[in-house]
Amino acid sequence: MRVVVSTRNEHKLRELGEILTGFELVPLPESVELPPENGATFADNALIKARAARAATGLPALADDSGIEARALGGRPGVRSARYAGEGASDEENLQLLIDELRDHTDRAVAYVCALAYIDADGRELVVHGRCEGTLIDEPRGDGGFGYDPAFVPTDTGPGDERTMAELSPAEKHAISHRGRAARALVRALEQRP
Repeated sequence: MRVVVSTRNEHKLRELGEILTGFELVPLPESVELPPENGATFADNALIKARAARAATGLPALADDSGIEARALGGRPGVRSARYAGEGASDEENLQLLIDELRDHTDRAVAYVCALAYIDADGRELVVHGRCEGTLIDEPRGDGGFGYDPAFVPTDTGPGDERTMAELSPAEKHAISHRGRAARALVRALEQRP
């Protein structure tokens, strides 16, 4: 099935392609302008992007909105994760700001959250979610992944495994990541549709 992915983030496009092997994922044409991601939730933002891609291309559309939530910060940065240190901030700047804000907190619990919105050829909308719990460390490690991965130690790798998401293999990451879980939930939901 050919699906346009509503993102300009090459990392997300690659990850979704590795996870959703039964789909032919095509990038959003450069000519399509994405509307502002001004929704209150990850699901809101994912739907904004999916609707724009579907309207512009006529193809079934898939959009991801995801980020990190720190418990000690009341869920921040949340939907502002990609812009946490300001518009145009780099992954490194966003990560450093979060590390700095959590430095004096004993509660280091964080969670990656993902909402995947899918709009089919008939215009039916579906939103699924995925979540991955972990802790944030002060010193980033690893050169895989992107975003907050170098300081995110996932709980699901088990006790004693202190590797960050950026130190896991792609297969290990996809098995436990928020995006991997949302993608598998999407496949299950589509399989159950009449």
